Amino acid sequence: MKQIRIHNILEKTRKKKEKANDSKNGVEGESPAVMKEQENLRKKVTDLIKKQKLPAVRKIVKAKDDSKPWNADARAKVGSRLIELLLQTAYIQPPCDQLADSPSEPRPAFVHAFRTVSYENKKGAKKYGVIQCDPLVLKGLEKTARHMVIPYMPMLVPPLRWRGYDKGAHLFLPSYVMRIHGAKQQREAVKRAPRKQLQAVFEALDTLGNTRWRVNKRVLSVVDRIWSNGGCLADLVDHSDVPLPEKPETEDEALLKKWKWKLRGVKKDNRERHAQRCDIELKLAVARKMKDEEGFYYPHNIDFRGRAYPMHPYLNHLGSDLCRGILEFAEGRPLGKSGLRWLKIHIANLFAGGVDKLSYEGRIAFTENHLDDIFDCTDKPLDGKRWWLHAEDPFQFLAVCINLTEALRSSSPETYISHIPVHQDGSCNGLQHYAALGRDKLGAAAVNLVAGEKPADVYSGIAARVLDIMRRDAQKDPDVFPDALRAKELINQVDRKLVKQTVMTSVYGVTYIGARDQIKRRLKERGITEESDIFGCSCYAAKVTLTALGEMFEAARSIMNWLGDCAKIIASENEPVRWTTPLGLPVVQPYRKLGTRSIKTSLQVLILQKETDKVMVQRQRTAFSPNFVHSLDSSHMMMTAVACKGQA
Repeated sequence: MKQIRIHNILEKTRKKKEKANDSKNGVEGESPAVMKEQENLRKKVTDLIKKQKLPAVRKIVKAKDDSKPWNADARAKVGSRLIELLLQTAYIQPPCDQLADSPSEPRPAFVHAFRTVSYENKKGAKKYGVIQCDPLVLKGLEKTARHMVIPYMPMLVPPLRWRGYDKGAHLFLPSYVMRIHGAKQQREAVKRAPRKQLQAVFEALDTLGNTRWRVNKRVLSVVDRIWSNGGCLADLVDHSDVPLPEKPETEDEALLKKWKWKLRGVKKDNRERHAQRCDIELKLAVARKMKDEEGFYYPHNIDFRGRAYPMHPYLNHLGSDLCRGILEFAEGRPLGKSGLRWLKIHIANLFAGGVDKLSYEGRIAFTENHLDDIFDCTDKPLDGKRWWLHAEDPFQFLAVCINLTEALRSSSPETYISHIPVHQDGSCNGLQHYAALGRDKLGAAAVNLVAGEKPADVYSGIAARVLDIMRRDAQKDPDVFPDALRAKELINQVDRKLVKQTVMTSVYGVTYIGARDQIKRRLKERGITEESDIFGCSCYAAKVTLTALGEMFEAARSIMNWLGDCAKIIASENEPVRWTTPLGLPVVQPYRKLGTRSIKTSLQVLILQKETDKVMVQRQRTAFSPNFVHSLDSSHMMMTAVACKGQA
């Protein structure tokens, strides 16, 4: 689009020059001075293009080009035509078959096809178009993911300070302070807000964006060794796919149905493995590209609730254990007595497995009792005892083992310069906010809002309550209560890890289906593979976990219900729920009913969705309490970031 706008400016000035040359009196309505200015503009743009000074060209185009941006219809038609050209011209040559008489014929790399989906509970079926990728291309993409051109890379210089909705962060790439995903009312609310009102948000984002990071080369070298040897270690995905189960030679419907379930599950696992492999390749590509830099920065922006995220999506400090293990602060600090103590606590926290729930002194003792293991992890991470692989966050754990070893082996551990981020995390932040909102002393004690010798563990508390319910259910008659069998099967599976994700997301509006899928993933990790068994067990466990949550956090549930009732009243008047966060950010819930319209393109008829003026009452109601708590949590985090900057 930008190239077209540049071309338009050059063409417009060229045609005016030609007309002027053809006519003695120049172009009608244009003075010689204007003509001279147009000629100078054309010359300037041409020279800048030759010198590859594209940012300066863009600036001129933005000021001089009065053409309107393409609408959705035009973009859909042009995009479809470009896809069509790709389908017509992209071919792949299959590898030669030694048994064949002649080389294989080239075949299309991509194919446009239609699929039909029918729904069990609905009449009729839905037909939609897909672009199918040849398996060889798919395999090639996995291998070449590391060579992809990635926009919005980490910056080598500090980001521009935020000054407005689209002013800040990257020097030349388009940057917006909020990710609105097409929600017009939210965009207008932020644009209309005075700069002074948003100053605290801008300051927090600038603080996060100006934090300098670097790659931990020792951890990266360990990751590279594991990955080049096939992965499947330290939570890295296996390079190989799961073999497809063979179809049984039988006509027994029950066995065939069981095989189909298993086949579907294996294919799904393989698709997930492919996605994970591509994701790891992208992360490692960025790490390898940045590893020799002294430091780099992550510009941040926010979602509509105010939660802050790095604009670079792959390798960042909010990512997985792999990302966090590879990254460290570029600017180190002497540990001091307090820093050395916290490094030992941090090792215990990352090892987890219950160790992270000991008192501070208990965690320090754990680290000091395992110094030989820590030294072995540092000296021989892959050739020694590999104790670091038992940690819940192995790569972060390894990074801290290396750091602590170097500090203790130095002449003065307390003056050793450390670059390791030591995490300070809330105990189920959502429940903390509800406990504070409701002045709930019991809830506050469960999530560490009041001081205690040892950290309270809300997840273990919920797990214990779930276990009590299941033990009671297991005593019932299976003929009367079918879930009794599932209760017996699950009793030995219940622990804090099984329920943790559901507890964490309960205050953010997790549904029964969401809870079921979370627990299903945990059960699969433990080797329960029979699809019918795992589905029934996860349904039952989700139901019991949500019941236990409701019983233990009745005060939080009542606040959630009250907020939902308020939202329902507002949305019933066809108004979106809106509020202003403690930092002054205006929030407008984006949930509106979608209308559709058809666009005929050269490829197929496309159905485009567009927001209507009617709000979705039910969605406005159910989303309000989690979104409101998200906005409080994000405000708290940003205030903490600014306060830390003030103490630095």
